[in-house]
Amino acid sequence: MSVVTLQVNGATHEVDIDPSTPLLYVLRNDLGLQGPRFGCGLAQCGTCTVIVDGVAMRSCSLPAGQVRGEITTLEGLSKDGTLHPLQQAWIDEQVPQCGYCQNGQIMTAKALLDRNPNPSDAEIRQGMEGVLCRCMTYYRIQAAIKRAARGQAAAAAADAAGTDAGEDA
Repeated sequence: MSVVTLQVNGATHEVDIDPSTPLLYVLRNDLGLQGPRFGCGLAQCGTCTVIVDGVAMRSCSLPAGQVRGEITTLEGLSKDGTLHPLQQAWIDEQVPQCGYCQNGQIMTAKALLDRNPNPSDAEIRQGMEGVLCRCMTYYRIQAAIKRAARGQAAAAAADAAGTDAGEDA
């Protein structure tokens, strides 16, 4: 056992674990985070996806002792009780059915939109292809990602307009 320090959702956590323990187990069992889920255990389905320094990664196969950088889980997306635009878009587009893949879909979509704030349909399909959905809600997932992208663009434009108006005053 070793003390491993992890940066998760803006907080520092020290956990006494075997460094080869999959990050997923540490997040769920030691830190009590329920967003990332166990699916296949082989990094094939995507349900365990977290973001590490902007990159979507499969936490079921990632040794916790090797993680460097900020880890963001589904719980870390909302701020001060306000849902992230992707989370809101998921609700607005009524994406979830069984819920199996939702963590992986949202976290992968977040990393995609961070890299490409206005993806085409083809770019969305390519960026999301590694996350499996049992219920086949891929078209609703795509619609939610496009909705979130529009919402983020509108918010950025409003912030810029507010900043410009403040500078003129």
